[in-house]
Amino acid sequence: MSSGSGFNGSVIHRRLGSALACVLGALLLLGSMSAFGSAPAWAGPVDWHEVPASDDGRQWWDAGSLRVNRNGNLTVLSRFQPAPPADQPRKADGSEPRQPASDLYVMEIDCGQTLYRDTSINGIPQWGSTWQAASGDDLISSTITEACAAGGTLLAGF
Repeated sequence: MSSGSGFNGSVIHRRLGSALACVLGALLLLGSMSAFGSAPAWAGPVDWHEVPASDDGRQWWDAGSLRVNRNGNLTVLSRFQPAPPADQPRKADGSEPRQPASDLYVMEIDCGQTLYRDTSINGIPQWGSTWQAASGDDLISSTITEACAAGGTLLAGF
């Protein structure tokens, strides 16, 4: 005998099961992306720290982006803005010329050996990038030093 209310417990169970399967699938997808080294980018506030400028330009690193990757190295988002050419004339109204555009880099840093490699430039993966020393580049040296100091507790827990 039917109650006539239209309530069917099995329909609710099927819908809950389907919703749970979708949530689990999304979690598995995110986990597999992390396992392959390309963790999803989480939107959030940036915490830019500028290193001392040099004749080459200006550079910042984002403390909010510090992570330890599966290889035990630190990764950090950095931004580089080249210095304007020394002979660049002022605007017609006498004001300063527009600053050059900046580029975004994801740097992987081996803090123990003071080496780095760019794994992404302006969002484009740099597959097979090689490890490099800062080789007298004050902007990169300062970025490595500051990022490694800030990421010390992350590295200690790895």
